[in-house]
This record gives sequence, structure tokens and C-alpha cells, in this order.
Amino acid sequence: MPRVRFAPSPTGYLHIGSARTFIFNWLYARKNNGTMILRLDDTDIERNTQVSIDSIFDGLNWLGLSWDEYYRQSERLDLHKEMAYRILAAGAAYRDFTPAQTEEEKQEDSGPWLFHPGMRELTSEESDARAAAGEPFVVRFRVPRGEGKAVKFKDSVFGDQYKKADEIEDFALLRSNGMPTYHMASCADDVDLKIDHIIRGQDHLTNTFKHVLIFEALGEVKPKFAHLPLLIAPDGAKLSKRKHGPVVSVTTYRDAGFLPQAYINFLCLLGWSPKNNREQMSRQELMDAFTFGGVNRSNAVVNFSEADPIDPKAQWLNGQHLRTVELAELLPMVRARIEADGLAIPEERFGLIVETIRARYTSLHDFAVKGRPYFADDFVMEEAARERLDEPGARELLRELGARIAASAEFTEASVEKILRDLATEKDVKPGVLINGSRAALTGQAVGPSAFHLFMAMGRERSVARLEGV
Repeated sequence: MPRVRFAPSPTGYLHIGSARTFIFNWLYARKNNGTMILRLDDTDIERNTQVSIDSIFDGLNWLGLSWDEYYRQSERLDLHKEMAYRILAAGAAYRDFTPAQTEEEKQEDSGPWLFHPGMRELTSEESDARAAAGEPFVVRFRVPRGEGKAVKFKDSVFGDQYKKADEIEDFALLRSNGMPTYHMASCADDVDLKIDHIIRGQDHLTNTFKHVLIFEALGEVKPKFAHLPLLIAPDGAKLSKRKHGPVVSVTTYRDAGFLPQAYINFLCLLGWSPKNNREQMSRQELMDAFTFGGVNRSNAVVNFSEADPIDPKAQWLNGQHLRTVELAELLPMVRARIEADGLAIPEERFGLIVETIRARYTSLHDFAVKGRPYFADDFVMEEAARERLDEPGARELLRELGARIAASAEFTEASVEKILRDLATEKDVKPGVLINGSRAALTGQAVGPSAFHLFMAMGRERSVARLEGV
């Protein structure tokens, strides 16, 4: 049974690319009866914030996908250091006393930086003596050089990966302040937590060569790897918090009235597809269908504009889920939205109202905005609806309809339809005049659900009051 992990850095809100990574890990774990681990990679003390941590949990909790184990890297520093010194003791790392050189990405005039001459050749005795004297140092991995070694691994998405060891710099394991680097902390935790499949973004693909070297130096079997294509903006730029702001935040979609299952569905289709090319899928269907074979190697575009941060495909999917989700699951979400707007809920008809109107909506917000006539008497009358009421004799007919419904012993769809059609016949008008007029009077809208469903959703008292008040 696999053990997978989602390891975000709490340096900002939950990025939609990070959320997709979490979802793919979750799908793989749950499909294979595995363990889902949440691990905060929070060793970057200067950039970590509690606000970011809260945002990550807010986003994940909204998605409603659980995890089985939880860890924080900052509480595991002793483990990271112990494993780094294991590598040092085995001769696969060395102390680098070169002043202020802690960035493995540093470029020299002569080309890519690979190592500091003289540091690799220090004897263990000299290295120990300088360290004992208090001289600061960085612990660097001793990448094999001049041996023709190749670092290889097979990626579940991108296939066989290969890089010459001579092209990899002597990357840092511990900084001069003793803190572990990302590479060391991540691999140490993956070993200790027995992670056997690492599923993460394609931007980590090049890091994996270094991680393979660490696993080998520790004498551990390297995990399997699966790297996911990146999410990009319509102009081809990588989605970033700095450049694109709220567009890339999970909570933007939550606050726009999305159902979590619809958003999960949307994110899954960014860079993955089932074999039958279905689009709307439940959580269970996604889990059953998920394979790495369905993950594309090309980057996935999130479509948005300056005017609208929401991807149209996501909005469409949200509407599809609103129509089909179990009513019992939908009602609490609609209730929260309605109550947040300060509207009163007619408890006896609440389920009927939501069932009646949800087919035309694409957001939870629509229930409080477009659906306002079902919960309040102060609503906007559309011009097209007003025209229905202004047809010759329409208002008088609607007031008469209201009076007859009020006097009827029965209030059902069938009884209301009979009263309406009998009145139309008696007054020699088409039933459509009364049907369309009723919809306009009851909702202020020219189009909508069946007029006879509307009467039941509105209830007798509110229906009669609005008909008689036209």
C-alpha cells in the first residue's frame, strides 16, 4: 500500500497548482488503499507565516479531502541534521569552509558553478579541526566526478530520466547556520516517513537527480516519482502568486460560490483526462479512473482575464455539479450562502425551493442573488418581466387568479394548474398569458422553472400576496 505526501511551503495562500498536487496524491492513495500524509515544509523561517499556514488549512479543509498523518518539518530538524552527518561520515559529503558561499545555484564567469576547488580535497582530519575551531561551513554533497556516473530514474509521467553526475553541482545539505536545505530536509523526511511514491510538480523534476543521490548515499531505496505538468496563464507564463494574485488562490474559487467537488473535478482536468474523455465526474469516479497514464506531459492552461478571474470551464462544471449533486449535500452549502446574505429561509419549503431553481444556476451565489425572490419580498423586477405584466388585462387576470387560489380548498400543482386553465378558458385568453404573467409576478423574472413548480416553491401565502399585489 503506497505512502504519499503533500508537502507545501507556508509562504503564501494555497496555490491552485498545489491544490491539484494534493488532489492527485489523494486520488492515488485512496485508490490504492494507501496513506495520505500532509507535511508542512516550514524550515524557511524568514518567509513562513501563520497566515499562510491558516490559508493552506482553509483551502484543504474546504476541498474536504482528508489526510491520515500530519507533520511539520520544523519539528524534525534533528532528524535532518543526523542524516546529513550520516552522509558526511560515509564520505559522500564534505565541509565547505569557503566564506559566504551557500547558494548552490551561483554562476561563475567560467560557466555553471559545480564545486569549490580545494574543499573537496580536505582531509577528514583537517576538516574536523577547522570545524572544532568554530569556523563556519556548509555541508555539501560530494557529487561523483570524472567517473562517468549517470543519475537515472523512471518518472511515471515523463518516462526515463538521465543526467550525467558531472553536470550536477555539489549542492548544500546543511547551511552555515546548521539549518538543512530543502533537498536534505525533504529527502530525510521522505526516508523517515517511508514515502514510496513522490507526486509533485514538474518544476521539481531537475531536483530529483539530487534527491536520488541523497537516497543512494543513505543506502535507501529511492521512491517512485511522478511529476505533474505545470499550470500556466493564457499568455503561456507560469502561474505565480506574485504576478497573477488572487487568480491562483484556491479560496478565490471558494469565495466565488464553487462547490468543492466541482472545483476538484476542474483541477483534475488540468493536465489529466480519463480514457473515455468524460468531463463531469464525482469524487468516486475520479478516484476510480485516476492513473498516471492519463496525465499529460504538456502544461495546462488556466483561462482567465483581468475582468474575470474564474476559468469558464470551471464555471460550467460548477453548474453541472449544482444540477446533479445530492440535494442533502447541497442544502447546507446553499443555507450558508443564503444566511450570509441575511435572508430568511422558509424551512418547510427550503428543499423544494433549491430543487426547483438549481438547474439554472452556476454558483452558490446565484441562490442569494438570482434566487432572492424565493427568500425575500424586496427583489428587482426585470424589464422583460414587467412587460409581461403590462400586457392588456394581465394584472386584472393575475389578481383574479390570486383570489381563486386563496379560496381553493387545495393547493397543489394540479389544483393550481386547473384553476389557471379554467380562468383562461372563462376569460377567453391563452393560458400562456397567465402562466408567463404568474412567473413575472412571483419572481420578477421572465424565464425560469415551470410556473406550477414555482407556486409550490413560493407557497400559497406568498404566491397569493404577489398575484394580488401586481
